[in-house]
Amino acid sequence: MNLIIVTACPQGVATRFLAARALERAANRRGWSVTTDSRGPDGQAGSLPDASTIENADLVIAALGVPVNLDAYTGKPLLQVPVTAALPDPDAILDRARAEAAPWAPANAGASLEASGHAEANGSGGKRIVAVTACPTGVAHTFMAAEALTAAAESAGHQIRVETQGSVGAQDPLTGDEIANADVVILACDIEVDPGRFAGKRVWRTSTGAALKKPADTIRDALAEAKVLESGPQKAASSAGGGEKRGPYKHLLTGVSFMLPMVVAGGLLIALSFVFGIEAFQQEGTLAAALMQIGGGTAFKLMIPLLAGYIAWSIADRPGLAPGMIGGFLAGELGAGFLGGIVAGFLAGYVARFISQKLPMPESIESLKPILIIPLLASLVTGLGMIYVIGEPMAAIMDGLTGFLESMGTTNAILLGGILGAMMCFDLGGPVNKAAYTFGVGLLSEGSGGSAPMAAIMAAGMVPAIGMGVASFVARRKFAEAERQAGRASFVLGLCFISEGAIPFMAKDPLRVIPVCMIGGAITGALSMLFAVKLMAPHGGLFVLAIPHAVSAVLPYLLAIAVGSLVIGFGYALVKTGKAEVAAAAG
Repeated sequence: MNLIIVTACPQGVATRFLAARALERAANRRGWSVTTDSRGPDGQAGSLPDASTIENADLVIAALGVPVNLDAYTGKPLLQVPVTAALPDPDAILDRARAEAAPWAPANAGASLEASGHAEANGSGGKRIVAVTACPTGVAHTFMAAEALTAAAESAGHQIRVETQGSVGAQDPLTGDEIANADVVILACDIEVDPGRFAGKRVWRTSTGAALKKPADTIRDALAEAKVLESGPQKAASSAGGGEKRGPYKHLLTGVSFMLPMVVAGGLLIALSFVFGIEAFQQEGTLAAALMQIGGGTAFKLMIPLLAGYIAWSIADRPGLAPGMIGGFLAGELGAGFLGGIVAGFLAGYVARFISQKLPMPESIESLKPILIIPLLASLVTGLGMIYVIGEPMAAIMDGLTGFLESMGTTNAILLGGILGAMMCFDLGGPVNKAAYTFGVGLLSEGSGGSAPMAAIMAAGMVPAIGMGVASFVARRKFAEAERQAGRASFVLGLCFISEGAIPFMAKDPLRVIPVCMIGGAITGALSMLFAVKLMAPHGGLFVLAIPHAVSAVLPYLLAIAVGSLVIGFGYALVKTGKAEVAAAAG
């Protein structure tokens, strides 16, 4: 039997890859010859199988999540299924294909979406849903939540389109027609996104973590409880229904998400200046001096204004941006550091919002409020507050914190590293993890010499996903095939400092996975601090090691990561019992 497997998924490669692998393995066990045709998010083919392979095919299975042009397989026996249906029981899909596959004709293309699990809203009871996912780093949670929502909506018979606002900005953005025709809007965002374009629509707010771990509940709650979003910036920011309350934590993460690219770029530029020698930048006119000026003299100076500005923007929309950045710049100039920047951002944001909502203006000058009156008064209050009230105490606190970190003995350093490492592994991208990560990013922004806590935090964040991959390899008999596939993907994600690769395992077996991961993370963080490793960039995983001097001590750092990963891998392999499938929602 010659089989061709066509897969396509709206976001990324994870689901379509796992679906193809599951069907391929099941077919290989039957002795079938398999060729795969993996399509991109837009349904377009990179390269089709050659003509002879298609001619000799006895069967075609199209596991799809988006519309796909299948004209190349005209006349061949073909079965369409949702891409997520191939994961739980691929053998059943193969049996169904042999029994139900029918010769494909271009005329069937109109029924493509319905056949692959996309029910049209009119006539079938399905709803039209649009969604936006966004997390502070814009890497893992953003895209995994999008895939989980897509799979859950398809399985429930709804249409869905998801816009991912990742680290490179909005991808596959929603169109005006899609928003207008939607029955509900889901904002699964850990940072603030502009909701103004959804005014008048029923909107449901939640987090990426909730959408990833409980996508079916998110879809159901959104359809049942979403509230109409009122027009106007402030009304739009506060009137949506939601399963997650907006508050200081979300505003802080919004500021961190805008600050993060500046920290990464600045840190790596400083590291590149060290390629010419640790002291080479001190010689004016050299390339090393130019790199240090760009990274340390410019990028690092802009970090705190960005942090404060976008905290204020999250609170008060665009009128808060200018006073927030002014307050953040003053925090840097006064030595108040990232803590002063955080305070300045919240002060500017809440003052701007108070003026916007509580200060009555004659209708004739109301239009000047967002561009003149709010920025002027909020900047005045924030600036004076920073200079006369907040700046000096915050500077004293930052000096004390810096002095404590610099004077830490070995025991204190190990303890701090262990605490930060355990926090990173407790909820894998949740509030505790983000609190530790934000602390490390803030310390990194304070100087050009790198950060030992940041090194411990990134190392500890890598080991849960790597460890789950190790466990699925060393104790293969305890893991089902889908779990072993998830373990291989988790291992690669861990190397990239995407700890969310371990979420499928944590969701399935939290009482064993979480303690083991926390122990391994604590050991990794403690070892990193013991070895006094310093890190120049807050993201990138092992790829950062390719930049000379980005990590102060490469071999000890690798040792810390390896030890923690092996502790988690062998530890979970020891305590895991039985054989259970990974939750498909994490794919």
